[in-house]
Amino acid sequence: MTDSSGTTPLWLRIAQLAPIRLAVLGLLLLGCLAFSNTFLEQNKAVPLQAIMAVAGMVALAMWIYVGFARYVEQREPADLALGPMPRELGLGLVLGTALYTCSVLILMAIGVMRIEGVNPPAFMLPAIAMALSSGFLEELLFRGALFRIVEQWLGSWISVFVSSVVFGVVHLMNPAATITGAIFISVEAGVLLAAAYMLTRRLWLGIGFHISWNYTQSAVFSGVVSGSVADPGLFKTVMTGPDLLTGGSFGLEASLIACLLCTTAGTILVMRAVRRGQVMQPFWSRTQPEIATSAERSLIEQPPA
Repeated sequence: MTDSSGTTPLWLRIAQLAPIRLAVLGLLLLGCLAFSNTFLEQNKAVPLQAIMAVAGMVALAMWIYVGFARYVEQREPADLALGPMPRELGLGLVLGTALYTCSVLILMAIGVMRIEGVNPPAFMLPAIAMALSSGFLEELLFRGALFRIVEQWLGSWISVFVSSVVFGVVHLMNPAATITGAIFISVEAGVLLAAAYMLTRRLWLGIGFHISWNYTQSAVFSGVVSGSVADPGLFKTVMTGPDLLTGGSFGLEASLIACLLCTTAGTILVMRAVRRGQVMQPFWSRTQPEIATSAERSLIEQPPA
């Protein structure tokens, strides 16, 4: 944000304080996510209706995010820039599908997982709404609001830790959640998704990854998504082996195999972000009063497509 404290009204300066921004924007987006989850549950037997309900809630959340950026934070929402969207969203979709499929192939190779049959393709339809809801709304909340605002305040590394821990703790609310699953998902997904934002300074890569991971997990391989209730997908799969490999009731996110693969991918993204100078320092160690790093500049400037 630019420094215009001399002309900015007092109420707006208060609203622009990091804790206030985080609380207000976070609660608004959390409300969208809660309503979306309610719509998913109510329309579970009518997939197309669920998709339309979720699409409407995603549109509302986007409108809230963009409006908050422009009128409260006084910035252009470059993290939702449309120019890079096709490339970064597409890359995220490929990355999420590839990492989950690689995890499955490794588990099959060591005899932990097997496919016993195939369901009709229509079984893949119900998971679309769930994947869109988690992909868009959770990324807006956990990376667009939580990670971004804490990062501007306390720096990138503290923000990676805070957003990852919160992401894991929130998943403990799922019906079949486990402590191990919450720890694993905070490490593998928390780091990877935060790194995706750090590297690109946009949400699209993380949104694409989140959508495709959850969709592949549920719609293709009939897996449990983060401790929620499993629904049948395309392949009838059976897991046999220790929870450390299968993920147990939490799903593959609590598998050591998936954790290693995703954490490795996240580490690579972090290293690239560091090389590109996309790391923010905490406010107490910044040398310039307004914009300390290229990472901070990218939050208020429209990046090239």
